[in-house]
Amino acid sequence: MQNSVLTGAALTVAMRWTDRLIGLVSTLILARLLVPADFGIIAMASLVIMLADVFLDLGVNVALIQNRDATQEHYNTAWTLRLIQATLAATIVIVAAPWAAAYFNEPRVEWVIRCLSLGFFISALENIGVITFQKEMRFGHDFRFLFLRRMASFIVTIAAALILQSYWALVIGNLVGRVLGVGLSYALHPMRPRLSLTKFREIFGISQWMILSSASGFLNGKLHQIFVGGRENAAVMGAYSLADDISAMPTTELLAPLNRVLFPAFVQVKEDLVELKRVFLIAQGIQILIGVPAGVGVALVAQELVPVLLGEKWLSAVPFIEIMALVSIMQAILTSGGYILLTLGKARLVAIYSIGQVFIFAALAILAIPNEGALSIAWLRLLVAGFGLLTFFWLLIKAFAGLRLAEMIVSIIRPLIAVVFMAAVIIYATPLAGLDGTLLLGTKVLVGVASYTFSIVALWWLAGRPPGAESYIFDKIRAVAASRAKRDPV
Repeated sequence: MQNSVLTGAALTVAMRWTDRLIGLVSTLILARLLVPADFGIIAMASLVIMLADVFLDLGVNVALIQNRDATQEHYNTAWTLRLIQATLAATIVIVAAPWAAAYFNEPRVEWVIRCLSLGFFISALENIGVITFQKEMRFGHDFRFLFLRRMASFIVTIAAALILQSYWALVIGNLVGRVLGVGLSYALHPMRPRLSLTKFREIFGISQWMILSSASGFLNGKLHQIFVGGRENAAVMGAYSLADDISAMPTTELLAPLNRVLFPAFVQVKEDLVELKRVFLIAQGIQILIGVPAGVGVALVAQELVPVLLGEKWLSAVPFIEIMALVSIMQAILTSGGYILLTLGKARLVAIYSIGQVFIFAALAILAIPNEGALSIAWLRLLVAGFGLLTFFWLLIKAFAGLRLAEMIVSIIRPLIAVVFMAAVIIYATPLAGLDGTLLLGTKVLVGVASYTFSIVALWWLAGRPPGAESYIFDKIRAVAASRAKRDPV
């Protein structure tokens, strides 16, 4: 199991980082070609599209992965349900487009929404068989599919942006990428799904809670943007939404590959609670070890990062990045715990937790800061996320028999102390170099990495080198080094 998870994680890291590198390059190019208002219009339209999608999402992917004995009929039913979902979602979005444009006070959003609604039909036609790549841990196949689809969308989007110099380039790239994704899915997997609802009850038994969980999860992550879009203009919305994406990149891209592997790995050992707890604690420790310094690091270099990568016209995004980078830490850390609860059949608990987060944020945004703008909404999001993190850990300990609070704390203490040391070094030491711009950004990054690595290793050593995330990583590094030494003797 350890080797399967490690190999899968390594392949998925490569897959995810390649995908996000393409996405990052695309964002940097588009940020130079377009203006914040263009990004704002697409962000507004995307919120409407995603809102309809998640409220009708039956979570068929999760149902298929969780079912180790899924037959062709299960896949046929899941594919059919996805088509039904797409039809309903597209219809609702097309009808609601004028009201959405009125809410955002941006007429251009209406036709962007209607065009993007075509994506529902296109994506629903994708071969349901590609889910087996993740389920069976065939991450090499998964890598090939996602890379080719992403690369095609990237090329089309950039070409359209160069020609049009307009937000329509993003719409065209999105739709063309989905069309090519459908073709690739059938080229890379032999399954040919058919219309069927024979396993509806079985799949819907899991999906009914996944609908609530997905919808509340979306609102938990995007409701703040809906409030910003209704209170600010397209330019502020563009800066805010891009800041949200950039601030989440380090934590998301470092941890998402591991999370993609964890769910099927947890399912495979769910009958052995001792082994399940061991795998979870290691995964949780690694996530905190990596995610916390990555998020804090982005917040500390935001002032230099934005003008260097995006240009001076995006400076309004800096305060948003500084706040939301800290939010992204909390959200990334929660993911493995969420998969544990799903593995244990606690989808209802996950849904209730997410719904609670949404209601708390919405109530405070409406009652406490009814007239405040984007910056206040970002601070409120950080406050609610911090409260939610503590609540989630309490729920996880209650739901997972045998998991103790002390075990959770052990995986947090050393990284937190090391991050405080890293932050102090960056804040007080780097200004002494008298640099600015790109050189200051590079110096802060290098100093941050070096100071955090030194402090985390020192703390682990002083603690007596206990088993956990640090020892797991060191063991794997030694194993890889030994393997290479045998393969390539001097």
